[in-house]
Amino acid sequence: MQTKMINVPENFIMGAAVSAWQTEGWSGKKDSQDSYLDLWYKNNQNVWHDGYGPAVATDFRNRYKEDIGYMKEIGLTHFRTSINWSRFLVDYENAVVDEDYAAYIDDMINELIANGIEPMLCLEHYEVPAVLFENYGGWGSEHVVELFVKYAETVFERYGDKVKHWFTFNEPVVVQTRVYLDAIRYPFEQNTKKWMQWNYNKALATAKVVALFRKTGLNKRGKIGVILNPEVTYARSTAPHDQEAARIYDLFFNRVFLDPSIKGEYPKELFELMEKHGITFEHTKEELQIIQTNTVDYVGLNLYFPHRVQARTSAWNERTPFHPAYYYEKFDLPGKKMNPYRGWEIYPQIMYDMALRMKEEYGNIEWFIAENGMGVEKEKRFKNKDGMIEDDYRIEFISDHLKWLLKAVEEGVNCTGYMLWAFSDNVSPMNAFKNRYGLVEINLEDNRNRKLKKSAYWFQKLIAERQFETIIEEYK
Repeated sequence: MQTKMINVPENFIMGAAVSAWQTEGWSGKKDSQDSYLDLWYKNNQNVWHDGYGPAVATDFRNRYKEDIGYMKEIGLTHFRTSINWSRFLVDYENAVVDEDYAAYIDDMINELIANGIEPMLCLEHYEVPAVLFENYGGWGSEHVVELFVKYAETVFERYGDKVKHWFTFNEPVVVQTRVYLDAIRYPFEQNTKKWMQWNYNKALATAKVVALFRKTGLNKRGKIGVILNPEVTYARSTAPHDQEAARIYDLFFNRVFLDPSIKGEYPKELFELMEKHGITFEHTKEELQIIQTNTVDYVGLNLYFPHRVQARTSAWNERTPFHPAYYYEKFDLPGKKMNPYRGWEIYPQIMYDMALRMKEEYGNIEWFIAENGMGVEKEKRFKNKDGMIEDDYRIEFISDHLKWLLKAVEEGVNCTGYMLWAFSDNVSPMNAFKNRYGLVEINLEDNRNRKLKKSAYWFQKLIAERQFETIIEEYK
């Protein structure tokens, strides 16, 4: 078995991420400041693992200085989180700031910078205010798009002189896919056209905020982008019917955001399919022009697992509303390597394959891995006599994915960094603390106290030395 040392470029981002709603907790939150996630948790708490949710989370709101101390100890170059839109304002119509919450964000940013860590801020990580969801239908509303632009303007005014890395959304396809396409999350409404409208309005909101960012001159000192979660899609076979299944899946779930964000346009075939099935989103020529002329500076990509599809082997039930699965079904690859806790395939080559796609299809735009990581259940099993979790599986996962990513960088792909999900264990939708992703353990039985895992020390060494050893057999 051959090994080699993989070098990490000197200016390559080596950071970690979490979101506001998954860490902050409700400390200081007013009753009127629920987000969609808070609303879901309050109305459907029984589906959240062991009842944990955003109420306390990791209590980052009160313990951010302690956590940033751990970030510094690990050596993170960058840290990404979100500003919770529902918390940042007390009046969403007029963009009136909650000064207490805004002061916390101010202090958190200052603390990061003082510790040599570059802050990266996302404006929406599933945190659309609950009142806008209930009164206007959330991202189905053009009015909510305009309120988001107002919110962004207040944020830019407040922090634009300190923060260089900005993002409109994290995984903008996710909430509406779970709620309106698959109807598996509160309020459980299957409405494919509404799903497409949310997709479109978020793309439009990104373009409008990009335009605002440049109008205010913030582009002279920083960059703005969006964080997407394309599922690298593989067909079962080279047969035309399987290839078509993969292409259509890619259209509806990946290109629906990649293309407008980076190319400024939607694929012609997507419009044709939407028209055929009566799910075309409401739009105007003027809006499409805004999207065309306000593409992002860069993108973050969240990559965890591949998506494998094949042509349908059974007829679609025509009595049900249209779903893109009309054209495909999942393919279960025999012998695949799995993360049994999360139910996701482990296939590190997704990093390389997506990287080449960014180079060949998307103009080699600047991008970085915004999330990649491994969730494991009951990690306490792996504690040593000193109480440290020996998560060698996570070290293997990170190094295997990094080597494929850096192989692409060597071949000229314009990837500028790797961000681990996550800095610490945190709450996930429904799974809560069931699957742990962090470099830092959050001990729920001990007042949420923290402890570095073995992977944190490995990551620390990697960042300091800018190299790691890996097996090279997979390159053959």
